[in-house]
Amino acid sequence: MNFYRKGFSLIEVLIVIAVLAVIATVVLPQFSKVRENQVLKSGVEDILSSLDKARANTLSSLHSSSYGVHFEAGQIVIFKGTSYSSGDSNNETVSIVSPASITSGNFDVYFNRLTGAPSNTGAITITTPNYSKTITISATGVASSN
Repeated sequence: MNFYRKGFSLIEVLIVIAVLAVIATVVLPQFSKVRENQVLKSGVEDILSSLDKARANTLSSLHSSSYGVHFEAGQIVIFKGTSYSSGDSNNETVSIVSPASITSGNFDVYFNRLTGAPSNTGAITITTPNYSKTITISATGVASSN
């Protein structure tokens, strides 16, 4: 009589679990870094689009006013006028998704109504634990990232 049994042995199951554990420890950190890089890119795009929007609103003399951008660690605020006021109802807040944050460039910039020139030029750095990008505001008001 042949007592041949079909199924998996305990050793086969343990080998499969071990292989899956090795794959998970290699793949999961990579997914985390990909997500972190995407969050950084999204933050950079949010900053660039906020600067472009403030400059475009100023050049088009929307509501006969200048517009600017206020930078904080976790958010960007587009404001109306030449000075930032945190309680102004015209403010438009754009949040930066964690783990990205603005680590330098904590200043306000507003744009000249006739030329679109910024009140401040310089660099804004946005970082995550493993990556960083620098956004530069030129004297013409155009912003770009590295």
